[in-house]
Order: sequence, then C-alpha cells, then structure tokens
Amino acid sequence: MAAKWLLSAAVMALGAGAAQADYTLHILHINDFHSRIEPVNKYDSTCTEKDAAEDGCFGGVARLAAKVNSLRQEITAAGGHVIVLDAGDQSQGSLMFTTYKGVAEAEFMGAIGFDAMALGNHEFDNGPEGVLPFLDKAKTQLVSGNLDFSQNNLLAGKVNKQLVLEVGGERIGIISALATDTPETSSPGKTIIFRDEIDSLKGDVADLESLGVTKIVALTHVGYKRDQEIAAAVPGIDAIVGGHSHTLLSNTDEKAAGPYPTMVGAVPVVTAYAYSKYLGHLTLTFDDSGVLKEAKGEPILLDQSVPPDPTLEARIKELAGPIQALKAQVVAETAEAIDGSREACRAMECAMGNLVAEAMLDRVKDQGAQIAITNGGGLRASIDAGEVTMGEVLTVLPFQNTLSTFTVTGATVVAALENGVSQVEEGGGRFPQVAGLTYRFDPKAPAGSRISDVMVKEGDAFVAIDPAKDYLAVSNNYVRGGGDGYKMFIDARDAYDFGPDLADVTAEYLAKNAPYKPFTDGRITVK
Repeated sequence: MAAKWLLSAAVMALGAGAAQADYTLHILHINDFHSRIEPVNKYDSTCTEKDAAEDGCFGGVARLAAKVNSLRQEITAAGGHVIVLDAGDQSQGSLMFTTYKGVAEAEFMGAIGFDAMALGNHEFDNGPEGVLPFLDKAKTQLVSGNLDFSQNNLLAGKVNKQLVLEVGGERIGIISALATDTPETSSPGKTIIFRDEIDSLKGDVADLESLGVTKIVALTHVGYKRDQEIAAAVPGIDAIVGGHSHTLLSNTDEKAAGPYPTMVGAVPVVTAYAYSKYLGHLTLTFDDSGVLKEAKGEPILLDQSVPPDPTLEARIKELAGPIQALKAQVVAETAEAIDGSREACRAMECAMGNLVAEAMLDRVKDQGAQIAITNGGGLRASIDAGEVTMGEVLTVLPFQNTLSTFTVTGATVVAALENGVSQVEEGGGRFPQVAGLTYRFDPKAPAGSRISDVMVKEGDAFVAIDPAKDYLAVSNNYVRGGGDGYKMFIDARDAYDFGPDLADVTAEYLAKNAPYKPFTDGRITVK
C-alpha cells in the first residue's frame, strides 16, 4: 500500500518553485469513532426512536457523510482545498464492529472519502490478525510512522510510514504516531515494535523535508496532552490532528478542555471529541514560502439539523437488520440514568463502575470471591433511565471480555490499585472501579504511592487488607492478562479466564435487580 505513494517527477518538480500566493487548506477530521455507525444519544449510546423524537441524536456515518460532502463542495466551489482525516480508533464500540469485524467501518470510510487515517490502539483489539479485515477492505490510506511491522508477515507493507498528498498543486505531508502504551491498552502482540513517538516523528519530518515538502500535518493517536508535548518538541510540524483522549476542544463550549485550535507556540493542535458527534474543521493558511500564517476553526456539532445521507442511511439499515433483534431485546429497567461517562469512570467512583463490579462479584460469590476490579476504560457509555436493552448494555461493554477469576495476595491487590490510579490526571483507562473493597487515593502524590486505607469486606464488615493473605478476585480477561498495566495479575494463581461474557453478566444482574437503582456509596475516596 505504501508503494502507491511514490512521488512522480511532475509532483517533485512542484517543490522547485514557490507558490505565488497564500495557500489555504481546510482539514475536516474526526477521531475515536468507535464503530458508532448509527447515531448516538447524549450518553454516547445508540440513538433510540425516543431520542430521535426529542431531537437527541448526533453523528453516525450517514450524517457525517452528508456534512463532509456539503463542506467539500462548498469549499471547492470557492476555490479552496480540502482533506479529510481520521485520527484513529474506528474499531470497537458497537455491535456493528462485533458483527462485521471492521469491514463495515472500512466500507463507510471509503464512501465518505477519507484521505488518510492513523491507526488507533483499538484497531488491535482482536490482535494483529484482527486488523486485516479492516485493512483489506479500506480504500483510505493508513499511516503510523512509529510502528515497525517488519516482524509481522500479516501487516508488513500494509501501513504507510508517511504519506504525501497532492492537494491543489501543493504537497501535504502526513506523518503519524500511535501511543507507545498500546501493548497495555490493546493487543498488538509482540511482533509489532513501537518506537518513541517524538523520535519517530522527528525522523519523518526530516524525510519529508528532504523531499522538499514544506507543509506537514501530524495525524496522531496519542492523546491531547502528548500532542502538546509533540508540538513543542518536533520542529517542522505545521499542525497536529489528534485522537485517543476523546477531548473536546472549542472556542464556544464551556465544557471544552481547551481552545480550538490549541496553540503550542506556532503549532495548532486539534481534536474533536469522539463517536462522530463532532466534525472538526481546521483552516490553515500558508504564505508563499510555505510558512503557516493562520490557523482557525471550530468543531461542528452533528445534531439533527444535519440531514443524513439517504444512500448510506439505507445501507446502515441493511447492515443493522441481522442484529436488530438482539439490540432491541429489553433486559431490565433502571430507575435513573447510570453514569458511565469517561470523565467519571476514569477518575472517581462512578455508578456504572459500581454496577459492573458488583455484577462481576455477584456472579462468582459462591466460589468465595471477595474482590472485583474492573478498568474504567472498559466502560464505554452511560445508560438512560427506563427500559434497558441488550444493545445499550453492549454499547457500555462492547469488548467481548469474559469473566476471570484468580488468586492474589493483598500486596498484589494494593499494587494493582496503585497501577489503576497512576494515570488519573491523564484520564487513563486503567482507573480501578471496585466491589468488595474500598480505598482512598491521593492524586497529588507521586504515582506508585497514592493508595491508602484499603479495606476488604469480610462478612458484613470491612477490615484492613492483609498484604500476606490470599484473596480470590474477579476481573475481566483483558485486565487479568495484564491489559491497562495490570501486569501484576499475569502470574496470578488458579487463573480462569473463560467465564461468561461481561455484557451478559451485567445484563443478568440488572434483570435480577430490576428496577435497578444506580448508586455511589463512597467506596473510592480522594484525599
């Protein structure tokens, strides 16, 4: 695939002469789509008929396609230039991905006409071989410069190290990097080698500059914080279009994490939340020497004022047909909305974390399990009040993780909790939601020394955890296998990773306790 981007002599010749006027490039972009092919509601779960009736639906590929197409036509008609980029994580997050294994996402990306996509960590959720259905179907050029695929015969040669796009007579270089902790947050395997993002991007900039490319965009999947570090550390990058942290940037939304674009020196950094709820629109103006003069823009909310593309909407219904019955199955009722938001579940006790952890512990309590730990990053949506469908549960828990039981010492449990809170300031997905125990943490203390006051339930009371005592614990197979940094569980004794699907366990617990009453009870406290 990479060979397709060899530069022709005619294109190379463009670098010899300077442009005679300012050049403006419009970048339309999304990130962290997570298979939200159908529209989502305000909880980032699949939109229902009730949501639609209340104008509460956002995004989805049909609406995204309509907006991209209208903007592309408008900009082109005015003499402007457009590229459409995806900063990674098309995969994982809905029954569309579970059913079609990435083929549906690739099809719709081709229909929309994305120019380039960065690989995200969740592209590897089904292992290196699980990326192939998406790669083989994708018409979009994929790029990830800090990954070495030479030891993997399935993926070698299928992902570009860098790209050069010709847009309106100018060459636009696209470079990319994927977060180096992907082996902890997904399953890329040992044959894919990760290089430091900054070192890799510096080399890619040098390669493009040696070809005379003066306009370089970094399309990254490393998170907003790391993007800003890259902007400060890598000379030659003109803009960073990022993903991974699901960050909303805006100049008008008071909930935004920062301005759009966020300027780091002269480098604009942008990202556009997640789930296709927003379409980012960054406008870059370069002078006749290729120097960036201006960067401006704002993400566009794709609400129901944007009519969906009818052709793609029909195709979505066709694909949704075989899985509609499962999605529509009502499994329980909840008295109130269950908060599974990223902001809560990766930083504090959250109602969804309590639900899932209690469901896990309840399922294996007859085996003598005392402790449940699940990663907040495994909780992908909230659930609204009222009837709960299996589709909603699967949107919350889309990873097909299974229940895992294992025996560890109290000291190992404390080490696991330290790992879980070690990235709380970055919104790390490893944050530990728990049942059967309580703990306190100090986010201001150095990572590795934040946990205190760990108590385990013994009968009807909570007692201090015994570092030397063995405890039967339950988690999901991803965490038990060392995912999200929980390497202390890899060698746990008596491990059994082949329990029921976590979504089924949660649905059954909801049904058993219907109408379910969401709660937090202070089991996790902050100093």
